[in-house]
Amino acid sequence: LQDVDLPPIGAKDVLVKMLAAPINPSDINMIQGTYAILPDLPAVGGNEGVAQVVDVGSQVKSLKTGDWVIPKDAGLGTWRTEAVLAEDDVISLLNDIPLLSAATLGVNPCTAFRMLSDFEDLKPGDSVIQNAANSGVGQAVIQIAAARGINTINIIRDRPEFTQLSDRLKAIGATHVIKEEALRRPEIKELFKACPKPKLALNGVGGKSATELLRHLQFGGSMVTYGGMAKQPVTVPVSALIFKDVKVRGFWVTKWKKDHSNG
Repeated sequence: LQDVDLPPIGAKDVLVKMLAAPINPSDINMIQGTYAILPDLPAVGGNEGVAQVVDVGSQVKSLKTGDWVIPKDAGLGTWRTEAVLAEDDVISLLNDIPLLSAATLGVNPCTAFRMLSDFEDLKPGDSVIQNAANSGVGQAVIQIAAARGINTINIIRDRPEFTQLSDRLKAIGATHVIKEEALRRPEIKELFKACPKPKLALNGVGGKSATELLRHLQFGGSMVTYGGMAKQPVTVPVSALIFKDVKVRGFWVTKWKKDHSNG
Protein backbone atom coordinates (compact mmCIF):
# COMPACT_ATOMS: atom_id res chain seq x y z
CA LEU A 1 0.00 0.00 0.00
CA GLN A 2 1.13 3.52 -0.73
CA ASP A 3 -0.13 6.94 0.29
CA VAL A 4 -0.58 9.26 -2.69
CA ASP A 5 -1.43 12.95 -2.57
CA LEU A 6 -4.73 13.77 -4.28
CA PRO A 7 -4.67 16.30 -7.12
CA PRO A 8 -6.73 19.47 -6.73
CA ILE A 9 -10.40 19.26 -7.70
CA GLY A 10 -10.92 20.74 -11.15
CA ALA A 11 -14.02 22.60 -12.25
CA LYS A 12 -15.53 19.44 -13.77
CA ASP A 13 -14.13 16.97 -11.23
CA VAL A 14 -15.55 15.28 -8.15
CA LEU A 15 -13.82 14.09 -4.99
CA VAL A 16 -15.10 10.64 -4.02
CA LYS A 17 -14.67 8.27 -1.11
CA MET A 18 -14.63 4.60 -2.09
CA LEU A 19 -17.22 2.59 -0.15
CA ALA A 20 -16.59 -0.91 -1.56
CA ALA A 21 -14.64 -2.47 -4.43
CA PRO A 22 -14.57 -6.16 -5.43
CA ILE A 23 -11.78 -8.26 -6.93
CA ASN A 24 -12.68 -9.74 -10.33
CA PRO A 25 -10.60 -12.07 -12.54
CA SER A 26 -10.19 -9.22 -15.02
CA ASP A 27 -8.53 -7.14 -12.28
CA ILE A 28 -5.91 -9.85 -11.78
CA ASN A 29 -5.43 -10.18 -15.56
CA MET A 30 -4.82 -6.44 -15.75
CA ILE A 31 -2.14 -6.65 -13.04
CA GLN A 32 -0.56 -9.59 -14.87
CA GLY A 33 -0.48 -7.55 -18.06
CA THR A 34 -2.63 -10.05 -19.97
CA TYR A 35 -5.85 -8.03 -20.21
CA ALA A 36 -7.00 -6.37 -23.44
CA ILE A 37 -6.69 -2.88 -21.96
CA LEU A 38 -3.83 -1.82 -19.68
CA PRO A 39 -3.47 1.48 -17.82
CA ASP A 40 -0.38 3.64 -18.00
CA LEU A 41 1.97 2.98 -15.09
CA PRO A 42 2.04 3.76 -12.24
CA ALA A 43 -1.60 2.79 -11.88
CA VAL A 44 -4.23 1.86 -9.30
CA GLY A 45 -5.90 -1.54 -9.63
CA GLY A 46 -9.61 -2.30 -9.59
CA ASN A 47 -12.17 -1.86 -12.35
CA GLU A 48 -15.36 -1.90 -10.32
CA GLY A 49 -16.76 -0.45 -7.12
CA VAL A 50 -19.04 2.16 -5.61
CA ALA A 51 -18.02 5.52 -4.18
CA GLN A 52 -19.71 8.47 -2.48
CA VAL A 53 -19.25 12.03 -3.70
CA VAL A 54 -17.56 14.15 -1.03
CA ASP A 55 -17.02 17.39 -2.97
CA VAL A 56 -17.74 18.70 -6.48
CA GLY A 57 -16.07 21.19 -8.81
CA SER A 58 -17.65 24.52 -9.62
CA GLN A 59 -18.99 23.40 -13.04
CA VAL A 60 -20.29 19.96 -12.08
CA LYS A 61 -23.98 19.73 -12.89
CA SER A 62 -25.03 16.06 -12.72
CA LEU A 63 -23.65 15.17 -9.28
CA LYS A 64 -23.88 16.49 -5.77
CA THR A 65 -22.33 15.72 -2.39
CA GLY A 66 -23.61 12.44 -0.99
CA ASP A 67 -24.40 10.81 -4.37
CA TRP A 68 -23.28 7.25 -5.00
CA VAL A 69 -21.33 6.69 -8.21
CA ILE A 70 -19.81 3.76 -10.11
CA PRO A 71 -17.14 3.81 -12.85
CA LYS A 72 -18.36 4.42 -16.38
CA ASP A 73 -15.58 2.27 -17.90
CA ALA A 74 -12.88 -0.19 -16.87
CA GLY A 75 -9.45 1.02 -15.79
CA LEU A 76 -10.55 3.75 -13.38
CA GLY A 77 -8.69 2.25 -10.40
CA THR A 78 -11.10 1.54 -7.55
CA TRP A 79 -8.70 -0.04 -5.04
CA ARG A 80 -8.13 3.15 -3.09
CA THR A 81 -9.79 5.10 -0.34
CA GLU A 82 -10.31 8.41 -2.17
CA ALA A 83 -9.96 9.77 -5.68
CA VAL A 84 -10.47 12.89 -7.77
CA LEU A 85 -12.34 11.85 -10.92
CA ALA A 86 -13.84 13.59 -13.90
CA GLU A 87 -17.62 13.99 -13.73
CA ASP A 88 -17.92 12.21 -17.08
CA ASP A 89 -16.00 9.14 -15.84
CA VAL A 90 -18.66 8.06 -13.33
CA ILE A 91 -22.35 7.19 -13.35
CA SER A 92 -24.67 8.08 -10.49
CA LEU A 93 -27.05 5.52 -9.03
CA LEU A 94 -29.64 5.34 -6.28
CA ASN A 95 -28.26 4.67 -2.81
CA ASP A 96 -31.24 2.62 -1.67
CA ILE A 97 -29.76 -0.67 -2.95
CA PRO A 98 -27.42 -2.87 -0.88
CA LEU A 99 -23.83 -1.60 -0.84
CA LEU A 100 -22.32 -4.82 -2.18
CA SER A 101 -24.88 -4.91 -4.99
CA ALA A 102 -23.95 -1.37 -5.95
CA ALA A 103 -20.23 -2.22 -5.89
CA THR A 104 -20.72 -5.14 -8.27
CA LEU A 105 -23.35 -3.64 -10.58
CA GLY A 106 -21.22 -2.44 -13.46
CA VAL A 107 -19.62 -5.64 -14.82
CA ASN A 108 -21.23 -8.99 -14.05
CA PRO A 109 -24.98 -8.16 -14.12
CA CYS A 110 -24.46 -6.07 -17.28
CA THR A 111 -22.59 -8.95 -18.93
CA ALA A 112 -25.36 -11.38 -18.01
CA PHE A 113 -28.12 -9.07 -19.23
CA ARG A 114 -26.53 -8.37 -22.59
CA MET A 115 -25.66 -12.01 -23.30
CA LEU A 116 -29.24 -13.04 -22.57
CA SER A 117 -30.53 -10.26 -24.83
CA ASP A 118 -28.18 -9.92 -27.78
CA PHE A 119 -27.46 -13.37 -29.23
CA GLU A 120 -30.68 -15.40 -29.31
CA ASP A 121 -34.35 -14.46 -29.25
CA LEU A 122 -35.18 -16.13 -25.94
CA LYS A 123 -38.82 -16.62 -25.01
CA PRO A 124 -40.41 -17.88 -21.76
CA GLY A 125 -39.93 -21.64 -21.64
CA ASP A 126 -36.66 -21.59 -23.61
CA SER A 127 -33.45 -22.90 -22.06
CA VAL A 128 -29.94 -21.57 -21.45
CA ILE A 129 -26.98 -23.71 -20.38
CA GLN A 130 -23.96 -22.20 -18.63
CA ASN A 131 -20.77 -23.23 -16.87
CA ALA A 132 -19.26 -21.26 -13.97
CA ALA A 133 -22.83 -20.97 -12.73
CA ASN A 134 -21.78 -19.91 -9.24
CA SER A 135 -19.70 -16.99 -10.54
CA GLY A 136 -20.89 -13.40 -10.42
CA VAL A 137 -22.05 -13.55 -14.04
CA GLY A 138 -23.56 -17.00 -13.54
CA GLN A 139 -25.70 -15.93 -10.60
CA ALA A 140 -26.86 -12.83 -12.46
CA VAL A 141 -27.80 -15.02 -15.46
CA ILE A 142 -29.86 -17.26 -13.17
CA GLN A 143 -31.81 -14.36 -11.67
CA ILE A 144 -32.44 -12.47 -14.91
CA ALA A 145 -33.45 -15.64 -16.75
CA ALA A 146 -35.81 -16.67 -13.94
CA ALA A 147 -37.48 -13.25 -14.07
CA ARG A 148 -38.07 -13.82 -17.82
CA GLY A 149 -39.39 -17.36 -17.42
CA ILE A 150 -36.31 -18.89 -19.07
CA ASN A 151 -34.95 -22.26 -17.87
CA THR A 152 -31.30 -22.38 -16.80
CA ILE A 153 -29.13 -25.50 -16.80
CA ASN A 154 -26.28 -24.62 -14.50
CA ILE A 155 -22.97 -26.47 -14.50
CA ILE A 156 -20.64 -26.35 -11.50
CA ARG A 157 -17.61 -28.39 -10.51
CA ASP A 158 -18.02 -31.18 -7.99
CA ARG A 159 -17.14 -30.25 -4.41
CA PRO A 160 -17.91 -31.44 -0.86
CA GLU A 161 -20.56 -28.73 -0.42
CA PHE A 162 -22.21 -29.37 -3.80
CA THR A 163 -25.69 -29.88 -2.30
CA GLN A 164 -25.56 -26.63 -0.32
CA LEU A 165 -24.37 -24.68 -3.36
CA SER A 166 -27.00 -26.31 -5.57
CA ASP A 167 -29.73 -25.38 -3.08
CA ARG A 168 -28.46 -21.79 -2.96
CA LEU A 169 -28.51 -21.44 -6.74
CA LYS A 170 -31.99 -22.94 -6.93
CA ALA A 171 -33.14 -20.51 -4.25
CA ILE A 172 -32.24 -17.58 -6.56
CA GLY A 173 -34.00 -19.16 -9.54
CA ALA A 174 -31.84 -21.92 -11.07
CA THR A 175 -33.95 -24.57 -12.85
CA HIS A 176 -31.32 -27.34 -12.87
CA VAL A 177 -27.91 -27.56 -11.21
CA ILE A 178 -25.63 -30.39 -12.30
CA LYS A 179 -21.99 -31.41 -11.99
CA GLU A 180 -19.65 -31.12 -14.96
CA GLU A 181 -19.23 -34.91 -15.11
CA ALA A 182 -22.99 -35.35 -15.55
CA LEU A 183 -22.84 -33.63 -18.95
CA ARG A 184 -21.01 -36.66 -20.32
CA ARG A 185 -23.41 -39.26 -18.92
CA PRO A 186 -26.44 -40.83 -20.62
CA GLU A 187 -28.81 -39.63 -17.89
CA ILE A 188 -28.45 -36.07 -19.16
CA LYS A 189 -31.07 -37.11 -21.74
CA GLU A 190 -33.61 -37.34 -18.92
CA LEU A 191 -33.06 -33.68 -18.11
CA PHE A 192 -33.97 -32.67 -21.66
CA LYS A 193 -37.29 -34.43 -21.30
CA ALA A 194 -38.16 -31.83 -18.65
CA CYS A 195 -36.97 -28.77 -20.58
CA PRO A 196 -36.03 -28.07 -24.20
CA LYS A 197 -32.44 -28.21 -25.42
CA PRO A 198 -30.79 -24.84 -24.94
CA LYS A 199 -30.74 -22.14 -27.59
CA LEU A 200 -27.88 -20.40 -25.83
CA ALA A 201 -24.73 -21.58 -24.04
CA LEU A 202 -22.67 -19.21 -21.90
CA ASN A 203 -19.01 -20.13 -21.45
CA GLY A 204 -16.83 -18.57 -18.77
CA VAL A 205 -14.40 -21.49 -18.46
CA GLY A 206 -13.14 -22.75 -21.82
CA GLY A 207 -11.45 -26.09 -22.51
CA LYS A 208 -13.43 -29.32 -22.24
CA SER A 209 -16.21 -27.59 -20.33
CA ALA A 210 -16.96 -25.37 -23.32
CA THR A 211 -16.95 -28.34 -25.69
CA GLU A 212 -19.51 -30.10 -23.52
CA LEU A 213 -21.79 -27.06 -23.61
CA LEU A 214 -21.64 -27.09 -27.41
CA ARG A 215 -22.68 -30.74 -27.55
CA HIS A 216 -26.01 -29.96 -25.90
CA LEU A 217 -27.03 -26.89 -27.92
CA GLN A 218 -30.06 -27.23 -30.15
CA PHE A 219 -29.69 -26.84 -33.92
CA GLY A 220 -28.57 -23.32 -34.82
CA GLY A 221 -27.90 -22.33 -31.21
CA SER A 222 -25.16 -19.98 -30.01
CA MET A 223 -22.30 -20.40 -27.57
CA VAL A 224 -21.05 -17.10 -26.20
CA THR A 225 -17.66 -17.01 -24.46
CA TYR A 226 -17.07 -14.24 -21.93
CA GLY A 227 -14.27 -15.74 -19.82
CA GLY A 228 -11.56 -18.38 -19.79
CA MET A 229 -10.98 -19.48 -16.21
CA ALA A 230 -9.48 -22.83 -17.30
CA LYS A 231 -6.86 -20.99 -19.43
CA GLN A 232 -7.51 -23.57 -22.14
CA PRO A 233 -8.66 -22.93 -25.73
CA VAL A 234 -12.22 -23.51 -26.86
CA THR A 235 -12.33 -26.57 -29.11
CA VAL A 236 -15.27 -26.71 -31.50
CA PRO A 237 -16.11 -30.15 -32.97
CA VAL A 238 -16.46 -30.07 -36.75
CA SER A 239 -19.72 -32.01 -36.44
CA ALA A 240 -21.25 -29.23 -34.32
CA LEU A 241 -20.55 -26.71 -37.06
CA ILE A 242 -21.66 -28.85 -39.98
CA PHE A 243 -24.60 -30.83 -38.63
CA LYS A 244 -25.90 -28.45 -35.95
CA ASP A 245 -24.89 -25.13 -37.50
CA VAL A 246 -23.95 -23.73 -34.09
CA LYS A 247 -22.64 -20.18 -33.78
CA VAL A 248 -19.55 -19.46 -31.68
CA ARG A 249 -19.36 -15.88 -30.44
CA GLY A 250 -17.57 -13.79 -27.85
CA PHE A 251 -18.67 -10.98 -25.54
CA TRP A 252 -16.71 -8.27 -23.71
CA VAL A 253 -18.81 -5.80 -21.75
CA THR A 254 -16.13 -3.09 -21.93
CA LYS A 255 -16.34 -3.11 -25.73
CA TRP A 256 -20.16 -3.11 -25.59
CA LYS A 257 -20.14 -0.04 -23.34
CA LYS A 258 -17.73 1.75 -25.66
CA ASP A 259 -19.84 0.97 -28.72
CA HIS A 260 -23.03 2.15 -27.00
CA SER A 261 -21.69 5.05 -24.97
CA ASN A 262 -23.76 7.58 -26.90
CA GLY A 263 -26.97 5.53 -26.76
